[in-house]
Amino acid sequence: MKLLIAIIHRDDSPAVLDELATRQMPFTRLSTTGGFLRTGNDTLLLGIEEERIPEALEILGRFCSIRKQFVDVGQAPFLGSLLHAPVEVTVGGATVFVVDVEQFHKI
Repeated sequence: MKLLIAIIHRDDSPAVLDELATRQMPFTRLSTTGGFLRTGNDTLLLGIEEERIPEALEILGRFCSIRKQFVDVGQAPFLGSLLHAPVEVTVGGATVFVVDVEQFHKI
C-alpha cells in the first residue's frame, strides 16, 4: 500500500477528479494555497496499491497541464507610488509524492 500525495492546480482538478472516480481510485481532496504565487491548488491523497501508481501518474500527467500566465509578484516602490510588475511564470503540472504506508486500516 502506498500513499500518493498530489498537489495540482485548481483549474485541473475537475478532469482529474472525474477520471480518478471513473477508474475507482478513491481520494481525499484538500483545498490548499501555494506559498509562492498564492493561487488555489488542490492536494489529493490517494491510498492505492503499488501496482496502480503508474495508472495514477498517467492520469495526473494527462490532465495537469503546464502553462504560462502573468502574475503580479509584488509591489515595488517607485517615486512615492507603487508599481505592480506582472511577470510571466509557469503554472500547472503536478507535484507528486509517493510514500510507503506501514499500516492501513479502514474502520
